[in-house]
Parts: sequence; structure tokens; C-alpha cells
Amino acid sequence: MDRLPKTDRLILILKDLLDNPGRLFPLSFFSNRTGAAKSSISEDVALIRKALEANGLGQIRTVPGAAGGVLYLPGVREEERASLCRELVTALSDPRRILPGGFLYTSDIIFSPTWSNRIGRVFASWFAEEAPDYVITVETKGIPLALMTARALGAGLVIIRRDSRVTEGPVVTINYLSGSSGKIQTMSLPRRALRSGAKVLIVDDFMRAGGTAAGMLEIVREFDARACGIAVLIQTAEPSEKMVPKPTSLLTLKRIDVQKGQVDIEPTQV
Repeated sequence: MDRLPKTDRLILILKDLLDNPGRLFPLSFFSNRTGAAKSSISEDVALIRKALEANGLGQIRTVPGAAGGVLYLPGVREEERASLCRELVTALSDPRRILPGGFLYTSDIIFSPTWSNRIGRVFASWFAEEAPDYVITVETKGIPLALMTARALGAGLVIIRRDSRVTEGPVVTINYLSGSSGKIQTMSLPRRALRSGAKVLIVDDFMRAGGTAAGMLEIVREFDARACGIAVLIQTAEPSEKMVPKPTSLLTLKRIDVQKGQVDIEPTQV
């Protein structure tokens, strides 16, 4: 094909990298697509790397060798993360979100493509260096956050069910103790959903005592896989000791005062 102008090359290369985080592109891929020599592609990639890193939008990694190439790891500026937290705190502090029993209504935020995409990008930036193979969550409210996180990481999405489905073949089922209710519950995952030795990022929308996350850790171990982290949208301040290693959360819910109609929630101090 004809050689594309430099500006066109930069746009195409950047789009491919951003659309496919974690994917290793050989320089020949871009060379064939744009009609430019590999030396020119290397210069283009260097410009893109400089712009992304200068603005805190991620990193471009170069892998040397015949089987090497370049890949993009997502990133989020600290100012962007802080802005997201402030907006979430404002939205979630609305007294109209308080539900009977002292619960907080969050479904409209979690199931919003805009909100969940922003949250997923932050989650992905926290664990991009770990390069997880899968993002895993329990049905159903955690699915949008896990999906957007998986997309930002270029990882697979795995959904743990509360019960097994005959259409999914053989499954692994475990019993776990719910930290909030103190009841024994079950979760199931098809044997074909997760490969042995995989690295897994656990994502959840809400954590009180951490019983559900502990169950997910257990089922991950049943597959001889390894959890590289736990990302949570909201964790409660109490109990301070969770049933899992310290999760990485965006927000901490300190208290809901049903009588006064007050929600005490703030960004998690990291």
C-alpha cells in the first residue's frame, strides 16, 4: 500500500494500541498497515509513548527480539482519579439513595456505561503491571465494573454464578460464609471458564466483611489460578478487618444515618 502521512500513521497506531490494551503488536503489523518502514514506525511509537506518559494516560512498552513488539498498558492521572472520587461522593451522598435497612442505592451508577467505564479504567490502571489474564466477579451487580475493567486491561471476563447451569458443563461449586449475614452460601464456576495457572483480578461493587471476595479467592485456588488483587468500588469502614487481604477500593462508606438522612462516604485513603 502507499505510505501514509505521519499524522495518519500516528492516529492509526494510537487507536490500535488503545483499543487493544495488553496486546503485543509486532512493528511489522504497523509497517504493513501504513506502508512505512519499521524505523519510521519506531519513531512514531516513541512520539506516542512520550505523549501518553507525559499526560499520565498509560505506558507504551517495547519488547525486544524477533517475537517482540509494542504494547499499551492503561493508566489514569491522579487528578482524574481524584475527580472521579469527588463526583461519586457527591452522587452517593444524596439522602434519596438511602434504602430501608440502611442500604445505599448504587445500581444507576454501576449500570451506567459512562460511570462504569471510568471506574473500570481506574481499576485497570491499578493492576496493569500485574497483567491479569482474567477479571472475575460474582453475578450480578459487579458485572458492569468487571466488564469495563477487563476491556481496559485486554483481559477475559469470568462470571461466578450463585448456582450452576446445565448449559455450562461440569462446574466447581464451593460453600462460603457470608461476612455480612453470617450464612453459608454457594458459588459455582464452569471448569472451562478459567485455566490453571492464570492470573486473576477480582472485582466487586461493594464489600462489608469480605465474605464474597473470600469465596472468590477460594474458587480461584480450586482452579490452581492466582489472584493478583481485589478491586472494589465501595468498602465499609467497619469491620476494619476484612476476611481477605486488604482490597484496593475507590470509596469508603463510614456510616448511613437513616434517621437524619445522612450518608458519610469519602475517597479511600491510599
